[in-house]
This record gives sequence, structure tokens and C-alpha cells, in this order.
Amino acid sequence: MALPGAFSPSQWSLLPEETVLAPELCVEPPLTSRAEVALDVNTMADLCDSPVPPKETRTMTSPAPKPAAKKSARTLVTVATYNERENLPLLVEEIFRHAPDVDLLVIDDNSPDGTGAWCDEAATREPRLKCRHRTGKLGLGTAILAGMKHALEHGYDYVLNMDADFSHHPRYLPAILEAMEKQPAADVAIGSRYVAGGGVEGWPLKRQLMSRAVNCYARWLLWLSARDCSGAYRCYRTSLLKKIDLDAVRSRGYSFQEEILWRARRAGARMREVPIIFADRTRGTSKINSREAREALWVIFRLGVFGR
Repeated sequence: MALPGAFSPSQWSLLPEETVLAPELCVEPPLTSRAEVALDVNTMADLCDSPVPPKETRTMTSPAPKPAAKKSARTLVTVATYNERENLPLLVEEIFRHAPDVDLLVIDDNSPDGTGAWCDEAATREPRLKCRHRTGKLGLGTAILAGMKHALEHGYDYVLNMDADFSHHPRYLPAILEAMEKQPAADVAIGSRYVAGGGVEGWPLKRQLMSRAVNCYARWLLWLSARDCSGAYRCYRTSLLKKIDLDAVRSRGYSFQEEILWRARRAGARMREVPIIFADRTRGTSKINSREAREALWVIFRLGVFGR
């Protein structure tokens, strides 16, 4: 069977010598045989059914999987209270406003003003809030220790302690938590009054001088690198606390801040300070007194000289 529009060999001789063929009629025969211009129907069918030779194969590689999003550290904020009914409602609100992913544990020493009762009622509406009741005023150091042990028992990564009177403002929470993650990662992040950008508001000159003197005393005796050794606004990595015998801590009052830093240094802790402005309380009354201040000086001396 001849191809449509093509001339068979017998027809070429019938054309006049000066005939010019149209280009579309000049069909070049297949390379296999230039003499043959007609193909058998079966051969054509075979050609149509033949597979198309594959093109150059390119290996497609799947894009590299994206790294999994880093899981945020579980953080427990602890607040020790005694007669802080005026401050606690607003403090809880501000803590969750600045750090919505944290949990909050209030450790109340049987406050006569109803602080603990308010906290219990608020906890029924706020699942991130818990209240722990103690039988009486047992000291700031033991309250912070109770918070640390709670964090260890419940699998938290960080435990962050702050005061209940707004002298430690919650607006610094993000910066303190960020300081824990900044490389090289810190084991303790301290909200510091005595680094660049930090300071104190509302203190008389005498109290400022006393605070500076206590910090110099503690740094010298305990070989501490932190410039603010007595402030309580701190975040601890729980993996560090596991290396410290918390039951061996002797301080019950305000010297706890220096002692726990001393024990952390001995455990190889890396410390970082974050500037804060410490504002004196505007509501409620301060709990520190001269007897506790003298005890703090003695505890620091004993740790520095006798190591216990």
C-alpha cells in the first residue's frame, strides 16, 4: 500500500521532465531502504505499537527533610507568698501575659490575709496555676527548695523563681528564659541589678550600699563570678539541680540565694546575668529584718571558710 500523496516508482516515468514537485510531495524514503516508499500495513502497525525509546533518565532526589521544630522547654515559675493577697491576682495575670507557656506554682506559708484561699479559687479556673500550702512561715529558702523539688518530680526543664511583690517584674521573663537558650547554654540565668542596664528604684542610699557590700562579701568568700549574688529572680536548669544535694542546703532565709549559687558553681554551672530594674514594693510589707540579715552574713562566712 502506497503512502497517501506519494508517488510509486512506476509513476515517476509518467511525469514530464520539467515537472517541479511541491515540497510536501517530496517524501524521503526511510533510511532502511531508499528504494522502498511503500510500507506494508502490518509493518506500519508494528512501528506504531513499538515503545518510544526512553529519554535520558534523571534521578530525582527527595528534598532533605526539614529539621523538626525544637520543643520548647517546660518551665515552672515558683512564687513564695506570705500575706501577698494584694499583689498576687495581678502578678498571676502578668506572668501569663508575658510567658503564656509556663506553669505557675504558688507556695503559701498559711498567709493570714487569705492569699492561699484566693490562689485555690483561681486555680479552679486556670489549669496552669497550682497552689501548695505549708503550715506556717518556714522561710524563703525552704519555699524555693520546695519549688525546685516539685519541678524535678514533675519533669520540668527549668524552674524560675521570682518574688511576689512586683520587685521582680514579669516583663523580664522572656529575656531570662532566652538567656537559658543562648549559646553556650546557661545552667543559671540571673535577673541582675548590677550589670549594665540593671538597677534599683525606690531604695534609700543606705540600703543600696548594704546590698552592694553583701554582694562583694559573697563574691569574695564564695568565689562567685555573678555580680548579683543575692537577688532571687533566677532560672535554674533542672539537670543542674539533679547534681546538687538539695537536702544538704542549710540556709532557710535570704542567704539561700548565695548558698545555692555556691553549690551550683561547685557542680560546674554556667551562669549568665540579664539586666533588670528592681523596683521596691508598693503594696504589702517587706519580710526581711536585721536578724535574718545577720544570719545571712554568718552562713556566707561559714560556707566560704569551712565549706559547709
